[in-house]
Amino acid sequence: MATNILKRVGQTVIILIGVALLIFIMLRIIPGNAIVTMMGEHANPEAIVRMTAELGLDQPFYVQFWKYITGVFSGDLGTSYSLNRSVSELIAASFPNTLRLAIAAALFAWTLGIVCGIIAAVRKNGLLDHLFMGVSLLGVSVPVFMVAMVLQYFLAHKLQLFPISSGSAGWIGYVLPAIALGWNSAGSIARLTRSTLLEVLQEDYIDTARAKGYKQLPVIMRHGLRNAVLPVITMMAVQLSSLLSGAVICETIFSINGIGRLAVQAIEGRDIPLLQGTILFSTALVILGNLVADCLYSLLDPRIRKEV
Repeated sequence: MATNILKRVGQTVIILIGVALLIFIMLRIIPGNAIVTMMGEHANPEAIVRMTAELGLDQPFYVQFWKYITGVFSGDLGTSYSLNRSVSELIAASFPNTLRLAIAAALFAWTLGIVCGIIAAVRKNGLLDHLFMGVSLLGVSVPVFMVAMVLQYFLAHKLQLFPISSGSAGWIGYVLPAIALGWNSAGSIARLTRSTLLEVLQEDYIDTARAKGYKQLPVIMRHGLRNAVLPVITMMAVQLSSLLSGAVICETIFSINGIGRLAVQAIEGRDIPLLQGTILFSTALVILGNLVADCLYSLLDPRIRKEV
């Protein structure tokens, strides 16, 4: 298992270099000039040339990329053009807000999804099964921005139960964005929990447990859920990393100063170092989440550990 983890870490480094190269190329072939955007259309052409030279943007592409990638592995993601601050510092300052939002959304999604999935499996083809699976399908299908705006309009604006902006509202301000962000994940978890639990409940050892006189709830929780939860845990680990990296819309709608909103600001201001840093950081989170999911699955399932 340790060897497998080391291999995955090596693959992660290669993937990050490839992603950094792809981002580097794409941000330099799109139309426009970052220096002109930063200094304004009516800036002195000499000043633009001087600033371009100071930032090293007049150097060959491979020289720019080598400087950038060596800086990345030393913890230096460059300096923001628009904010004139270290990108690493900006990400470090914004990440706690994104982390709080992702944890709140994950707890909501995991709790709601697992409970609904268990009930739907127990009440197979019943009213609750159809109700929960219909709601979960709605959660998977409806875009995050629509859920966020509906919640914001009715619960924050009309009923005034929650603050519209979550920027300085404390933990209460994370309730609506957490629901909006976690709704999709809850639907996926509910459907996966139901399908895996139904599959496990058809196994012979479940029939044996029932034949021994165990009640329905202990059979489901002790024998069924313990084996059905393995793929669910894997999905949960992957979802957490996705929530950390995919909170752009919720952070923008609810005015949360996180990584996603930082990326939007970088796009609007054509701040190449800041945008490169946020995308690369988000990519690293997703890769780390997948690595953690693989490790958890290997630890929880002896069969997978033997294969590895």
